[in-house]
This record gives sequence, C-alpha cells and structure tokens, in this order.
Amino acid sequence: MTRGGQDKDRSGEPERKCIATGEVQPKSGLIRFVVGPEGQLVPDVMEKLPGRGIWVSSTRDALETAVKKKLFARAARTQVTVPEDLAALIEGMLVQRVTSLLALARKSGDAVAGYEKVKDWLSKDEAETLIQASDGSERGKSKLSTPYMGSFIGWLTANELGLAFGRETVIHAALGTGGLSKRVVEEAARLKGLRV
Repeated sequence: MTRGGQDKDRSGEPERKCIATGEVQPKSGLIRFVVGPEGQLVPDVMEKLPGRGIWVSSTRDALETAVKKKLFARAARTQVTVPEDLAALIEGMLVQRVTSLLALARKSGDAVAGYEKVKDWLSKDEAETLIQASDGSERGKSKLSTPYMGSFIGWLTANELGLAFGRETVIHAALGTGGLSKRVVEEAARLKGLRV
C-alpha cells in the first residue's frame, strides 16, 4: 500500500508526476528533462541522460505552461535557461526518433510501405499498426482499415514517412508484431500530443 491507502500497481509501467498538470501518469506519456552543467534545460527524449529527471506531459499546453510559470526552475531548485520555442524543438526530436525507429523496423523486415504491400499485410493479419500520412488523400486512406485490436498512427507527414522508408514520400505504411512496433507506437503517441 502507498501512503494514500491505494494498492501499488507493480505490474505496469513506471509512473512520474508532470510538473505542469500535477498528474501522475506512465512515463510513456511524458517527456523527461534534465538540467545541464551550465544551467540549461536539456530535453531527454531517450531518457538516458544523467541527472534528476523533470517530467512534463507530452502536450504543447503542458510545455507552454511549464515555461510560462517557470516550473522548470522550481522543480530543479535552481535558475534554468529554457531553449527558445521548446515545444517545436521537442517535436522535431520526436519526429526524428519515430522515423529512426521506423527505419530500423523496415530494415528488420517488420515494416512495409506502399498501398499494395500494406493491403497485403492487412489481409494476412501480419500488420499490427496502420500508419498513414496526415497530408495524404482522405479518399485513398479510407480504403484501408486499422487492424483489429491494432494501432493507428496518422499524424506524420508524407515527407516524414518518406525519410523512414528511404523514399521522397510515403502515404501508407504498416508495422508488424516485432519488437520495435511497441516503441514506435509509444514514441508516436508522445509526438501526437505536440501536434494536436
């Protein structure tokens, strides 16, 4: 039991408290920050940098609140230099992270791109996640359905998906059930909060 009298959920993902909203939630919905040696705020998207973590919900509103109310300095208990347009910086880092993970999934044979290949994977139940470009044709995208009990990612642009698949643009892609799929979906969910 915790101090509040609630049973601890030891089976789930570790939880952290957002400094902007005050909500306790799984780490996958938050972005970690650390304070560098010069007092600068450093986004730790991969959660590997040394130092005490400062956690903020992965939404533009939460980030803007944390900056406006100087919550990073309060959480760090010291003066903190916050980068200009923090939300755009983090959005770019998350796009790069998602496209890198998708590229790895493609290289391991766990991701495909192109309407016919995606349609084939969906018909054979090989796809766990359907990915469609946010700027693709609605008519073309409506012809494919999210796999049963699967995930959908629809907030990457055709150019961003193209980076992951070594093409200029990609409208339709699918992820299989391999080890990288869960990480791609989690990182993409963090990115969605900054784009909505």
